[in-house]
Parts: sequence; structure tokens; C-alpha cells
Amino acid sequence: MSRTIDYGNLMHEAMRGLIRKVLIDVCENGLPGEHHFFITFDTSHPDAELADWLFDRYPGEMTVVMQHWYDNLDVTDEGFSVTLNFGDAPEPLYIPYDAIKTFVDPSVEFGLRFETQSDEDDEGVEPTQSLPVTKAAPAPVQEADTAEDSPKDAEIVSLDSFRK
Repeated sequence: MSRTIDYGNLMHEAMRGLIRKVLIDVCENGLPGEHHFFITFDTSHPDAELADWLFDRYPGEMTVVMQHWYDNLDVTDEGFSVTLNFGDAPEPLYIPYDAIKTFVDPSVEFGLRFETQSDEDDEGVEPTQSLPVTKAAPAPVQEADTAEDSPKDAEIVSLDSFRK
């Protein structure tokens, strides 16, 4: 058996390290300017932690927005925890980095999408292709709310508009 370089997993590790570094900076200094994040994650990941009612509502994946109001952001080597407001109900979440499916900062047209074998099989890609693949692609700019002094509830949005 010959040894090969697993570029897909190396890219995933590097991109998740980038997300970790961004979140550490936000934890220490807050969100700068108009930066905000849409983070889609696998709610069924064994290490993800969210309220039962959120899991019942979003049993496969959920997209959260970190923008005007978030609290208790704690970043670790394996994931991050944050409290977000869902309709005036603050809820703590723990999101492991390997549960993240997309990470988008529309204020600077930056986006990452983590694909898995099943994602690519759904798109008709040959199963022999080297996997997983990380794509870094610009995301369309979305109008940002500039009223920084008014706290907003966490939003759950569909990222279909960011997908090709």
C-alpha cells in the first residue's frame, strides 16, 4: 500500500484553523466594522450542543448569525460556544469546528463551504474523487444593518442565495 498526501483533510484543518483565529480575535476585540458571520452547522453532530427545541426545529442543519448581539463567546481548539438570542430567549450553543458546513462574512464577500462525500454524491460527482474538498469562494454582499446601538435577535437564514 502506498502512502498519499491527504490534501482534502489538510485543507479542512487549515480552513477551520482560520475560523478559529477569526473567532479568537472577535472574542478578544469584538466584531470590527460591518463584519458579521453566517455559520451553518450540522445540528446532529455528536459534539454539537443546542437546546432541544432548536434541534427539533432544525434536525439536520442550522444557520446562525453573529452580528449585533452575542454573548459568552468562548473559543477552544475543538470548537466554540456562544449565546445567541432567539426571539428574546438567550440560548447557549456549542459548535465544533468539524460540524461547520459554511462560514460566510458577507461584509467582505468571504465564504467557506466544507463539502463531504455525501454532499458531492448528491451533486453527481464520481465517488472516486479525492475528498473532502474545501471551497473558498466569494459570497454576495448582503445589506448590513448599520444601527449598532440596537440589539438584534439571532437570525436563522437559508444560505441558498450564497450557493452557486
